[in-house]
Amino acid sequence: MTALFITGAGVSKDSGIPTFRGEDGVWTIGSRHYTPQEMATRAMYLQDPAQFLLWYFKRFAAYRDVAPNKVHFWLAQQCNSGAAQLITQNIDGLDGKAGNGDYISIHGRLDKMTRLHDQSRFDTRQIGAHENLPLIRAPWDAVMDAVMEPGMNGGVEPGMGSGVGTGIAPAMHDAAVLDARLAALEALDSNRLIAALLDACMIPRNGLVAGQPVMEQSLKPYVLLFDEYYTDLYRMTEAEDWMATASQMVFMGTSFSVNITMIALRTALQNRVPITIVDPEPVDIEAMFGIPEGMADINYFTPHTYPRRSSAECRVASGICLFSGGLFAFISRPSTLSRHSNFKFAYVVAR
Repeated sequence: MTALFITGAGVSKDSGIPTFRGEDGVWTIGSRHYTPQEMATRAMYLQDPAQFLLWYFKRFAAYRDVAPNKVHFWLAQQCNSGAAQLITQNIDGLDGKAGNGDYISIHGRLDKMTRLHDQSRFDTRQIGAHENLPLIRAPWDAVMDAVMEPGMNGGVEPGMGSGVGTGIAPAMHDAAVLDARLAALEALDSNRLIAALLDACMIPRNGLVAGQPVMEQSLKPYVLLFDEYYTDLYRMTEAEDWMATASQMVFMGTSFSVNITMIALRTALQNRVPITIVDPEPVDIEAMFGIPEGMADINYFTPHTYPRRSSAECRVASGICLFSGGLFAFISRPSTLSRHSNFKFAYVVAR
């Protein structure tokens, strides 16, 4: 009996990473001429790799050194014990940093790249489509070393490049540190940065004019873009197997805005397994998707479900509790889930 966790950006918010669709979300901030939905596409990478890489680097590279929070560590503990499995929509890699030995990053990883390839090589619908495509460490530190001048970080930007810091942010979830990093990235000379990005990703250029990315040579971020589809490069077949065998599903910090949550939800409904939604502002999936009342065992948990109490009070009420900054974790009594599983899981809510 295994519980399957499907996590979204809300789980990483306590680490200082903004959600994707909130007021400060990544998908609400575009470039000067394009929306995020236009920028984060394979078509943009192929047509204008300079602007694509510049946007991607500035939007995501600032978060590459943030640390996991207690939710990531708790999930790692559950998964490593064999009691749970995890599919995350997040590309931040924080579950791996927390020590999770085997989880699926269904949308890729910020710290990895691949050679540009034809997606059909990994199409789950094709027999024998499985191949090994090496994941390459993203060259973000090398890019920063190429564009930063000695002393320009002024001690504000630890870990910006391999030559100017340790690569580990000293303040794990400090918004001020992340704001400083974002400001430092915006202040960089865009022309130098574009040149460094194109060179690091092995995309031909004539001065600052980028050529066409070269198949099987140029590096592309290991991230599923808006106009791409799930393939076994992102372990899609394995993810579907985990969904099919789950004894219950727990959706944490997700807005149900991407296909993987739709696939997981449909599987849970078909298999009639309990569904738990954990979010400070949970999506009413019954209303959104027209799920008839009584058709499924669906529970919602928010900060209002279990008001914040003292550590002692929660320990008496439920046996175990966990508080961490803006997080509230409530680990249920075994009897609460006895008819489904003997697995104790945490309802974790970002506040």
